[in-house]
Amino acid sequence: MILILLGAPGAGKGTQAQRLQDKHGLIQLSTGDMLRAAVAEGTEVGLKAKEVMEQGGLVSDDIMTGIISDRLDQPDCANGVILDGFPRTEAQAEALDSMLKDKKLSLNAVIEMKTDDEVLVERVTGRYTCANCGAGYHDIFLKPAKDGVCDKCGGTEFTRRSDDTEETVKSRLQAYHNQTAPLLPYYKGKGVLKQVDGMADIDEVTQQIEAVLQEI
Repeated sequence: MILILLGAPGAGKGTQAQRLQDKHGLIQLSTGDMLRAAVAEGTEVGLKAKEVMEQGGLVSDDIMTGIISDRLDQPDCANGVILDGFPRTEAQAEALDSMLKDKKLSLNAVIEMKTDDEVLVERVTGRYTCANCGAGYHDIFLKPAKDGVCDKCGGTEFTRRSDDTEETVKSRLQAYHNQTAPLLPYYKGKGVLKQVDGMADIDEVTQQIEAVLQEI
């Protein structure tokens, strides 16, 4: 099974991808992680990527598709994968389709987690983590049982991501919409676009995604 999760920053893609991994044995393939791994391993496409990056350039669609292709050939991807961060453009989507066709594979579903931008800004800017164990919290939606004390490890130091400001989040949301807009009609035309309510409770979103999987 090959899935793509589409969702704006803060939509909960990471949480849902983790649940899909745990229940179905799917592997979440993050383009950033794969790129770093390919460079570190010195694969053919990894070396090409390293050369481009050292010159300050952007890794081409061909190189990125090649890295994904190599990763799909590894045994742990046999049950299926969730693509994270790719494709971002229609050209990348076409390159992905071509690569999968060469492998006699196909994309099963593109699941869009529909969200409200204003609520997402509040959701993202309010989140923080325990500096000791990494447990996640939120100013409004998920406070520690005891104020200032981590529920999991008892730590009292917390951190916030420097880019979780209102201005930065709005900019990231705009970039997401600009990049994703062409992908929606592309995948709708292929009959693989599915939508779930990303603003629903986390467990409800999981149930909606599971319903999509049962359909396919």
